[in-house]
Amino acid sequence: MLRTLLFLACLGASTAAIASDAVTSDQTKRIAADVMAILHDSTAPGASIAIAKDGHIVYSHAYGLRNREQRLPATVDTHYEIGSITKQFTAAAILQLQEAGKLRIDDKVATYLPDVPHAAEVTLRQLLSHTSGLPEYLDAMDADHTIGKPASFDQLMAHIAGKPLDFAPGSHWTYSNTGYAMLGRIIELVSHESFRHYVQTHLLDPAGMTQTFTVGDEAHLPDMALGYSRENGRIERAGTISDSVGGPAGFLVSTVGDLQKWNLALQGGRIVTPADYALMGTSVKTTDDGNAGYGFGLFIDTTNGQLRIGHTGGSLGFTTANEYYPKQGVQIIAFTNGKDAPEPGERITTAVFEELYPELAVAAARPAAGEDVAATAAAKAVFLQWQRGEPDAAQLSAKLAAKMQAGLAKRMGDKLLPYGRPSAFVFRGRRTEGKRRWSDYVIYFGPGSRLKFSLGLDADGKVASLSLG
Repeated sequence: MLRTLLFLACLGASTAAIASDAVTSDQTKRIAADVMAILHDSTAPGASIAIAKDGHIVYSHAYGLRNREQRLPATVDTHYEIGSITKQFTAAAILQLQEAGKLRIDDKVATYLPDVPHAAEVTLRQLLSHTSGLPEYLDAMDADHTIGKPASFDQLMAHIAGKPLDFAPGSHWTYSNTGYAMLGRIIELVSHESFRHYVQTHLLDPAGMTQTFTVGDEAHLPDMALGYSRENGRIERAGTISDSVGGPAGFLVSTVGDLQKWNLALQGGRIVTPADYALMGTSVKTTDDGNAGYGFGLFIDTTNGQLRIGHTGGSLGFTTANEYYPKQGVQIIAFTNGKDAPEPGERITTAVFEELYPELAVAAARPAAGEDVAATAAAKAVFLQWQRGEPDAAQLSAKLAAKMQAGLAKRMGDKLLPYGRPSAFVFRGRRTEGKRRWSDYVIYFGPGSRLKFSLGLDADGKVASLSLG
C-alpha cells in the first residue's frame, strides 16, 4: 500500500510531452492506469516512456519515482541502464566495419581472436545471432559475485575456458552475452579504438545522442535512476554491473528521448546501410530449429498478430524495452528501475501498444478456428501444474519425465509462478513438426503480460515438449 501511495503522489509531478494529437487524452489515461498497475506488481518504483510515430516522438511521460528512498520523481529525462539494448549498437558497429572492408561477418573468430575458446569453430555471424553455442561468462561471474568488479577481456574469457560448446555452431539458438563480449574486442582490434570511443564517435555522435553514457558515468548524472530488485522477499537497492563486464553486451545508460534518436538514425540509414539494417531485423535460421526469432542485435517476433522488431534490456536493477512495429510505423520505449520477471519494461510497451490499437488486441485474443475446447482445458491444466512446479509425470514422455525429476520442474515453476494466475488461455492453432503434434496458445495475465505456450505431444499422446516465449 505504501508503494502505491508513493506512486500516486508522484504521478501528478511527473513530466509529459505531447508533440501532436496522435495519442488521445483517453489513451493517455488508460496508459497511465496500465503503467501504474505494472509498477505496483513489480520492484520498480518508476518508469519513463516514449511513443514515436514515423520516427518522431508524439508522446512521452514519466511515472513514479527514480529514487525510492528520497522520493524523487522520475521524469522523461531520467537516465536508466538499458542493459542488452546495447547489443544493437555493437551489432551496428560490426556491420559498419564490414561496410568499410575491415572485417567479414562470415570470418571465423580465430581470424581476429585466435586464442579465445572455440575461436576456430565459430563465425562472427554466429556471435551476432546467438547461434554460436558458446557458454555464458556471466553465469560464473554471477555465481561468484564478481559481476560488479572490473575485469579484463582475458579475465572474462577465462570463465569459459575449458568448457565445451553447448551445441554445434549454427544448429540452435541460445542467448549469449559471451558472443557480444567477443564482438566488442574484435571492434577494438579492427578499428584501433577502445570500444567506448568507437561507440561515441561512430554511433552516438552521428545519431545526435547527447544523453547516452555508460554505467561507469552514473555517479555524475544528476537525474540517474536508482535500480531495485527483490532480495529475500524485500525490495532492495540493486548493485551495478561494471563497465568492463557489461561492455558490448550491456553497459549503456540513456533516456527514452535519446534512445529514440538512435532508432531514427539506425532506421534512416545514418548508422548502417538500409540493406544492413534489414539484415539486423531479419531472423536467422538454425539448422535444427529453423527460425530463431533473432537477427543481429534485434529480436523479431509478433505480438497481437503484428510484426515487432526490437530488444529488451535487463541489468541488476533495471528492465527496459525498445520495440518497433513496422506496419504501424510506431516505436514504443519503456524504461523501468526494477528487476522482475515478467519484465515491467516489456509489459509496458505491450500494454501501450494495446491501448493505441485496441481493435488489434481484441482480435488477437479471439481463439483461432478449429479449437478443441476440451484440449485447451487440458493444456491449461498442464500449464498450471508446471507453474506450481508439480507436473503429473504420468502425462509426460519418459524423456521429459526424467528432465522433470532432474530439476526442470522447479526451474519452470520458479520462472512461471511470478506471472500469477492466467486471466485468459487462448488457442492459436495446431501444427505437426516431425513426430510432434503441437498446439499453440497465448496465455494472458495482467496488463501487458502474456506468454506464448506450445504443447508438443508424441505418438502416444504424452506431453513430450514444452515451449515458452
